[in-house]
Amino acid sequence: MDVLSLIGVLLALVAIVGGNLLEGGHTGSLLQLTAFVIVIGGTTGAILLQTPLPVFVRALGLAGWVLVPPRRDGGETIERIVGWSQVARRDGLLGLEGAAEAEADPFVRKGLQLLVDGAEPEAIRAALEVELEAREQRDLQAARVFEAAGGYSPTIGIIGAVMGLIHVMQNLADPSRLGEGIATAFVATIYGVGAANLLLLPMANKLKALIGEEARHREMIIEGIVAIAEGENPRNIEARLQGFLA
Repeated sequence: MDVLSLIGVLLALVAIVGGNLLEGGHTGSLLQLTAFVIVIGGTTGAILLQTPLPVFVRALGLAGWVLVPPRRDGGETIERIVGWSQVARRDGLLGLEGAAEAEADPFVRKGLQLLVDGAEPEAIRAALEVELEAREQRDLQAARVFEAAGGYSPTIGIIGAVMGLIHVMQNLADPSRLGEGIATAFVATIYGVGAANLLLLPMANKLKALIGEEARHREMIIEGIVAIAEGENPRNIEARLQGFLA
């Protein structure tokens, strides 16, 4: 689990609620179901309107990365690649057929299978880079869903506030309800701005960073597999790939 992300979310909530209490406010004044429905429902509706279904589903899948990012051990991956190169030098490229069949990652399995099939190094690089770029762009498109939501939610919050003020104006004859009504109206703005700046936009940026790390890890795998195809010495391959860990 990414403890830093969890601390960030909790710290943001504590800062908002704690600040409200220090000003003499009550926590209950920040809990308004109507404002929540307007902001969350309106933002979700706008996102569904602009986003294709596969991208939206992928975005939901990536959301878990914020707290539980994919584990990628670069050192361990280099050790595996060096091991494959040693097998290839000892038994030939066909000796990697067992490793290809046992590999769980489809990207790595595809690279090893291309090695076993005797593909040229540049052909291997081209095939894997196309898949890498396509996956990276697909994931970035999914991360932008949260970025777009962070752009919509403050505006939806303002809409909620205006709707609340309209309701207040309709009840001017009852002064006792004016204060409560105005407070409720502005809670929608808090929800919209808070959701954008404390959750949605940070999530989008965190996902972009993780997607970049994932892409760099796969670039390292491509370099290693191409080096094996070129017949490089295992020691040279290890030294070459160490640069990705700098």
